[in-house]
Amino acid sequence: MMRLALLFAALLAGTNHGGAATLDVAWLDGGNVRSVQLQQETVAGGPAVRADTQVPLGSLWKLFVYVYASDTGVAMPDYHCTGRVPDEAYCCDPGQRIDADAALAQSCGLLFQPARLMLARGAWQAYWRRLLGGELHGELAWLSAPERLVPGQQVRLGTLLRVLGRIPPASREHAEAALLRTVLDTRGAGSVRWFGNRLRVKTFTWHRADRPQQRLGGAAGWLADGTPVWFGGDDSSSGIFKRWAPQLAASLPPARGAGSDPDAGCVVVDFFTRYPIARVDGPDGPARSGTLRGRHVVRFENGQRLAFFGSGDMTLLRDAGGRLRIQGRFGVNEYVARVLDREADATQQEAARALAIAARTYLQQNARPVAACQQIADSSATQRVSPNPASSAALAVARWTDALVIEGAQVRYHRDQPGPDVLAWTEARAQARSGLVFDAILAHAYPRGSLTILGAGGQRCSRLHDNEAWLARMLPRWERVLLREPGYERPAQLPSVCALGSGAPYSEQSRGRVFMRPLATREDRITLAHEYIHIALRRHPRGQDEAYVESLARRIADQGAGSL
Repeated sequence: MMRLALLFAALLAGTNHGGAATLDVAWLDGGNVRSVQLQQETVAGGPAVRADTQVPLGSLWKLFVYVYASDTGVAMPDYHCTGRVPDEAYCCDPGQRIDADAALAQSCGLLFQPARLMLARGAWQAYWRRLLGGELHGELAWLSAPERLVPGQQVRLGTLLRVLGRIPPASREHAEAALLRTVLDTRGAGSVRWFGNRLRVKTFTWHRADRPQQRLGGAAGWLADGTPVWFGGDDSSSGIFKRWAPQLAASLPPARGAGSDPDAGCVVVDFFTRYPIARVDGPDGPARSGTLRGRHVVRFENGQRLAFFGSGDMTLLRDAGGRLRIQGRFGVNEYVARVLDREADATQQEAARALAIAARTYLQQNARPVAACQQIADSSATQRVSPNPASSAALAVARWTDALVIEGAQVRYHRDQPGPDVLAWTEARAQARSGLVFDAILAHAYPRGSLTILGAGGQRCSRLHDNEAWLARMLPRWERVLLREPGYERPAQLPSVCALGSGAPYSEQSRGRVFMRPLATREDRITLAHEYIHIALRRHPRGQDEAYVESLARRIADQGAGSL
């Protein structure tokens, strides 16, 4: 996460012209490796990197461990920093913890050590053989055992990209979410202005095998559409981003459609809430209740009328009182794009990107949760939403800024009246025309705000220290019972207990985290015991037997419960 106010001045300071003289960029296109070499204007470059070029794995080994663990349910408990291990500098301050998502983005290798996660070679090999469709020898020998994943391991570039390409969207979902942070607040901090949400890459800094004194830095992972990508040059990974971000962004292949998950989320929009509807006419006369397709005209009781085109995502309803209502159901990007079409336009790209992020943030701050969706009215009191399908230009802006939101400020915007934590559209357009980029426009409008990723790597953990202390105090007593239960394994580290914002308590068994409310009642104690048992029995079939887990939790929860 980066402070927008601090970046506002820093990002205007210009480009760093030191560092690598060339940058190799490669990606997979239909099974073939494409590559280009970027050069400084005054430097003559060599040939572009080839598929058979040997490159060091560097910190990329952590990405493969993360994908395997998250896909197979192997626990990745938080790492606790003691201050006694030098490499903890990449992880957290003494006395603090870091979770797997943050560790991947920050390159905290201590959390991913195969011995710490107790990675079994047989299960590891079976997973990668299934995923890659063959034996792990020859070009794939480096994947044959967890202990072979070391920074100095040399890998053919084409093989590396093809392995990344074989990881399906569902398996890389959590990794991509965590790696979106790279352009915000880790090695690529500040480069979000060039990439938006396009890069989901793990950074690395190592050295060239033929020139041990020369660093090789860069990153590898995926673009938003799932394209595997790698880039590297003679510098640290942070130096590569500082020097090459604008040129690198321009050199990346164009997006292939909307990506593997083109429009996640669900937004229910109540249209025209302030204007009672008299009737709705469709292509064949008065519209009936149900899905709206084709051109329609809504006629309001005040005599006004409005034409719109239904594409199957809007519904005509009649409430209990007989009044007509129109409701839409969209993905988040479609919603943001419709807001952009209705409240402004996408012609001034940087201003449009800023407003798209503001609109997405406003949705998160003001929508009502309804089942698995967010519900909000189409109204000048909230955000106005176009009843027509989003324009291609607005949708491109929404997708480019996908998942980017602002935290730390209550976001508002207005057409032409700026104010505290208010983005004025006319002012944003003028700023864009003068050369400001969207993050600088946002820094001006929301100086207390921070750009961050919406839901990166799942729900954030705001730790409940009293709950954790009570669990640690009770566990020795509980284990008088639990150690006799088949399949019980005490976690290497006690689970983190995190504050639950809404909904029912649950556990993230692969991460060793429990989401619940502060301890206040006996039922809260039972809940914590219940979720702990799920984690401790995660490798045993009875760990998924809710009746058994609940019965066992009630047996142990009151044993010497003591004070809360």
